[in-house]
Amino acid sequence: MKIQSWNTRGIGRPEKRRKIKKGVVERKVDIILLQETKKSKISISLIRSMWPGDRFEFLAVDAVGRAGGLLCIWNPAVFQLMDSCCNHSFLLLSGTLFSSFPCVIVNVYAPNDVVKRQELWASLVNLKPNFPGPWCLGGDFNEIRNLSERVGCSNRDRGMRDFNTMIEQMDLLDIRW
Repeated sequence: MKIQSWNTRGIGRPEKRRKIKKGVVERKVDIILLQETKKSKISISLIRSMWPGDRFEFLAVDAVGRAGGLLCIWNPAVFQLMDSCCNHSFLLLSGTLFSSFPCVIVNVYAPNDVVKRQELWASLVNLKPNFPGPWCLGGDFNEIRNLSERVGCSNRDRGMRDFNTMIEQMDLLDIRW
């Protein structure tokens, strides 16, 4: 099973959607998490322009104007949705992989504001008991775990501390690529 996460900074242009579709095909992606779609409405035809084949399911959080927006598309033979939860900063999918492995997949587009990010982290921590099983978070967190992750960054103590605390509270592992 392969999950791809991508801050697209808009999916309005056909060439961007072709690039997404090409990546899904080349990498044999089963689930794609897109952030910053900048789309207030997601149509089936828009999904078809990004997803190969006829078998797919999707959920979206609409952008507000031309800001934000989240989209998850998946192969229903791989992931079967049982429940979901969302707000403007995350889209949570609770279900099973291959009809036997319960899990939670969360697409995150965190706010730029440190206080609003802290509220998002608290929301996710509070949701975890309601959605048992392993969690997989992907997205644009607008935060770093340590200073070495960003060139020219010398001080991000509060935001980094909050982000790392959330990761610890949720028993998450940071998988390095």
